[in-house]
Amino acid sequence: MADRNEGTDKIERVLGLYTKLMNGALIYKSEEAVNYGVNERSIQRDIDDIRNYLDVKGTEDGIINSVVYDRIQKGYRLEQIYKLKFTNPEILAICKILLDSRAFTKNEMKGMLDKLIETCVPATNQKLVSDLIKNEEFHYIEPQHKSVFIDKMWEIGKAIQESRYIEIDYKGLQGSSTKTRKLKPVAIIFSEMYFYLTAFIDDKNVQKNFDVINDSFPTIYRIDRIKNLTVLDEKYKIPYVNRFQEGEFRKRVQFMFGGKLQKVIFNYKGYSIEAVLDKLPTAKIEKEDNGVYTISAEVFGKGIDMWLRSQGDAVEIIKRT
Repeated sequence: MADRNEGTDKIERVLGLYTKLMNGALIYKSEEAVNYGVNERSIQRDIDDIRNYLDVKGTEDGIINSVVYDRIQKGYRLEQIYKLKFTNPEILAICKILLDSRAFTKNEMKGMLDKLIETCVPATNQKLVSDLIKNEEFHYIEPQHKSVFIDKMWEIGKAIQESRYIEIDYKGLQGSSTKTRKLKPVAIIFSEMYFYLTAFIDDKNVQKNFDVINDSFPTIYRIDRIKNLTVLDEKYKIPYVNRFQEGEFRKRVQFMFGGKLQKVIFNYKGYSIEAVLDKLPTAKIEKEDNGVYTISAEVFGKGIDMWLRSQGDAVEIIKRT
């Protein structure tokens, strides 16, 4: 009978401490030892039991909580570190975006989706998420290049992080010869099914054949067309004030055609001004008159021309500067 009472007392004690922690209270061992009529070692064992429970619970629901000792307030408190797993809607959205990207071979895509669902979705919901993407996954069409380049992309990423030169053998548009380039890699960007490397050409003799020589404007290479890649030991330096800001560049480049920075002003009388503002992140509405919008936008290169032509009579170019 005494053992049963002792066990009941421990359960009540642990539940009491757990409730206090979940409510944001601080736990002081000496204070709780007096409250429950036990020694501080018993309270420490209770806290350890709660820690173990939270570790197990975290792997199930994805929310990682930890009981930590606050050295300033000299008590134990609950600290939520992060949410380990995506919610069902989040993982479904990510899978849909990944499928729509059409950036990888069919085998790569299936492997990524399987890993995402297995590791990021609670076991009870994995079949539901799999069923929601099953049809789209079955009919997935891989890109025509059929190249597996993800490891190469990772090597480029490390070279960017370490500011190392790279040398590539690059096969451009259909029919063009393979060219060797020594580059300062500065960013990896995804757009319209493909991953691109943006980099500065280091060879002045090569630079003179390009429309843009100024180092403010990088050249752009589709990573799947890089046939050979060598990361060199040699490092480059770009002053912090002149660092390449891929977010700003990405807002101003269309269809990954590089070139000079220009300002385009045009009239738009299509059905969705929101679609224009989403497509051209730098676009500003200068004025509106009876459903006709005058838009200005900063863009790099000639890619904007492809988009403008695709709008047909809905667009009228007014000025370029």
